[in-house]
Amino acid sequence: MITVSLVDDDQMLIDGLTAWLARVPDIELIAAARTVGELLSGGRKPAQVVVLDLLLADCSDPVENVTRLTAAGSRVLVVGVASSGDLAGRVVQAGARGYLTKDHSLTTLTDAVRAIAAEAAGPSPEPAHRRHYDRPALSPQERAVLLAYASGMTLTAAARRAGIKPGTAKNYLDRVKEKYRKAGRPAYTKLDLATLLREDDLRDR
Repeated sequence: MITVSLVDDDQMLIDGLTAWLARVPDIELIAAARTVGELLSGGRKPAQVVVLDLLLADCSDPVENVTRLTAAGSRVLVVGVASSGDLAGRVVQAGARGYLTKDHSLTTLTDAVRAIAAEAAGPSPEPAHRRHYDRPALSPQERAVLLAYASGMTLTAAARRAGIKPGTAKNYLDRVKEKYRKAGRPAYTKLDLATLLREDDLRDR
């Protein structure tokens, strides 16, 4: 059984995810809170995965929120709006295991939770960025599009940041996926790409 906690101030999302997970046999929602401080209060046992809203009403720092939750022993999946790409990239760099935009379905969310929990249950406790991976060579343009898109931007926003047309950005992203597929590390979702971004330390310098 995978244990999950939710930190979000959107009551509709809390109610929706609670009802959804009640029908999911392998995932148990053990706590829901409106702030990270509330979740961590009272000596609660941390869940395996915490689903964290990127921007909370208490105006807390998203990077600090991720840091506090990971320090408590949880893996963090951040959810937010697509327009928060820069901030989404920072939380991934801070240790979040993935970022999903809120236009995804609850099925995608639960699949992401399973993937993150499976990673947490892996045989090696060594941080992901220190493990050995077959890292394909990316052109500067491919890396720029990957960084922007995997950090939470839409493909159109990623293209705008790179100064190229959306169709060109899609071609670059397709090349990135093909290179990783040939390297034995296929990526099918934005969460997969965010994991590759973290593993290969492909961050802004």
